[in-house]
Amino acid sequence: MKASAAWAFGEPVDLPIVVGVDGSEPSLRAVEWAADEAALRVASLRLVYASLWERYEGMSLARDLGKSLEEVMAEDIVGTAERRARRRQPDVKITTDVLPEEAGYGLIRETHSALAMVLGCRGRSGVAEALLGSVSVTVAGHAHCPLIVVRGSHDNRSDARGRIVLGVSEKQAGSAAVRFAVEEALLREIPLEAVRAWCRPLHEPHAHPLIVGEPAAHPQERQAAEAVEEALRDVPVGLQVHRRTIEGFARDALLAVSREADLLVVGARRRQGHFGLRLGRVAHGVLHHAVCPVAVVPERARERPQPGRR
Repeated sequence: MKASAAWAFGEPVDLPIVVGVDGSEPSLRAVEWAADEAALRVASLRLVYASLWERYEGMSLARDLGKSLEEVMAEDIVGTAERRARRRQPDVKITTDVLPEEAGYGLIRETHSALAMVLGCRGRSGVAEALLGSVSVTVAGHAHCPLIVVRGSHDNRSDARGRIVLGVSEKQAGSAAVRFAVEEALLREIPLEAVRAWCRPLHEPHAHPLIVGEPAAHPQERQAAEAVEEALRDVPVGLQVHRRTIEGFARDALLAVSREADLLVVGARRRQGHFGLRLGRVAHGVLHHAVCPVAVVPERARERPQPGRR
């Protein structure tokens, strides 16, 4: 399935992978990650810088060039990012742009015409780190395409774990998150691991005495396994899939398995009648604390079933 784009399973879509850059090393690592992703998907790469609050310190350079401080800084940021991407993937088509607007708003607008949006997880200083974190969460909550946050120094070439992990949130075959996770596994030719957490009711003991045989599966565990099976119902034949249920809270379970993943995929569902996505504690938690890159994939609200249709 190493052909163009495809986040609708085989539907060629001529959209770029967009990276929001800010000049920091984490954002440049995100550029490299996105360049590899663009090469896998035979897609173009678009590098954008959006900011109204940053200021460049090289005042004399700006005066000599006859340009504003913001313009000099922005050109330097996107130019550095472009060089990094070209060194990583020389054959990927790359374009750059400077958006003279607030970062969150500009990047959200970019998601309307992107195959995926990629961001780094930290800024250049303590203040910038907090702002970039805020931008990431804002974009994740309103994105119209998958958002990938590349955390830490994780590199999908030299530090590969060899699996894509999908956080299963409910019984829903063919959801956008499932499709995206399957695509990533197919493109990288690695297994997909579907994970669903489950919890015992409050005050219930962790073991039950049985007369004979092995302990029976807990009802909540069986429901979790059924949710995983339902989510994977339409997965293509030939893809190696691992199914896993973990007792505990979903956030903790996914953070634990992120240590073994090249990419952790979770879904986010649109609020009915509201703009944006509902980012619950699970998505919010993995965005901030996962060891590997995290993809938050927007799910469209379910359509009402038509008469005579299931």
